[in-house]
Amino acid sequence: MTHYLQFGDLDADTYAYLFERAALLKHKFKAYEKHHPLADRTLAMIFEKASTRTRVSFEAGMYQLGGSVVHLTTGDSQWGRAEPIEDSARVISRMVDLVMIRTYEQAKLERFAAHSRVPVINGLTNEFHPCQILADIFTFIERRGSIRGKTVAWVGDGNNMANTWLQAAALLGFTVHVSTPRGYEIDAKLVAGAGKTCAESYKFHSDPRAACEGADLVTTDVWTSMGYEAENEAREKAFAHWCVDAEMMAAAKPDALFMHCLPAHRGQEVHADVIDGPQSVVWDEAENRMHVQKALMEYLLLGRMA
Repeated sequence: MTHYLQFGDLDADTYAYLFERAALLKHKFKAYEKHHPLADRTLAMIFEKASTRTRVSFEAGMYQLGGSVVHLTTGDSQWGRAEPIEDSARVISRMVDLVMIRTYEQAKLERFAAHSRVPVINGLTNEFHPCQILADIFTFIERRGSIRGKTVAWVGDGNNMANTWLQAAALLGFTVHVSTPRGYEIDAKLVAGAGKTCAESYKFHSDPRAACEGADLVTTDVWTSMGYEAENEAREKAFAHWCVDAEMMAAAKPDALFMHCLPAHRGQEVHADVIDGPQSVVWDEAENRMHVQKALMEYLLLGRMA
């Protein structure tokens, strides 16, 4: 049994399969072809953090695969009360075939997975967001081909997205140029623990425009992630120069793409003329969450499909 708790849980060969499979499943979706390999299978979705794209993409994706979904939050389950996570895992995993969890600490996810009888998927934690980067790379491949040897510019907070981009770079052979304000850097210990080559796969730039120079992809995220709302005022001041604008995009390659995992705040982390401009692929990126997650769920439950 395989869990998907961070990007490094799978190898490059498996990712090549998942990207190919996601393309096929997307084609079937667009052609209105039924594809129900997960008939009679059930996905439990547990949300400690609010969600739009994660819920819709997993729920719609599971239905498209012929399965069913159970939706739980901290308000309507024992997850938010006194029951130990280990006990919740033992019970829930006896009743469903797959579990997706969107929570705060990665440690909670790992505790659940350690006591689960079925595969567990990380729908987002404070430390990692592997399903989003899976979708982002698939979107890049759709538009530009292989990401190997390419350069990704990360402008903004050294958060779960940045951490996961570094894992992906180490596995798939590309480079990340990271630019964050002082005090919001990537956690070096977390990066070191995620894989021995992660630290070799990125370069830090204090100037965000310099990070974008020659990039094939420029990407960012909100300045204040969920759980850090108390820091919002301080973050707005610290991140004032880390707003992706036309000048940063001009520093990247002429055919560079722009991505954002959404929701976006125009005028903060990105200018409207960038996210709504011709280089932006954020809407394809958002849809592709569903297609790559379908490929992932199918793989975790059935293995490689012919």
